[in-house]
Amino acid sequence: MSFATRLYTMRNGELVGEDAFGNRYYQEKRSALGREGLYRRKRWVFYKGKAEGSKVPAEWHAWLHHTSDAPLATPAAEWAQPHQPNLTGTLGAYVPDGDERAGGRRAAATGDYQPWRP
Repeated sequence: MSFATRLYTMRNGELVGEDAFGNRYYQEKRSALGREGLYRRKRWVFYKGKAEGSKVPAEWHAWLHHTSDAPLATPAAEWAQPHQPNLTGTLGAYVPDGDERAGGRRAAATGDYQPWRP
């Protein structure tokens, strides 16, 4: 992140919160030009590590885009899984059976497949 962004944050930003990934969320202390009714306060995030938009959980995404005034509560449903960033291009990426990176072999067909012949 640039020096100018850090300086702007020190002068004009207030820390709103931090997520489980260590990303920190800021907003302006006051709206642009001091006109509270006309302009929304800017909101931004400082990523921990590499800047990657998919590292922002849904509750903070809604807040960043002015969908909600406060970060949403984490869902308490037992079936809900924790947020995971996009792992494409990393060692944690999904690799289906039969892919060269997974050994290049897949299970034999079960016999229920009928090829189309014109």
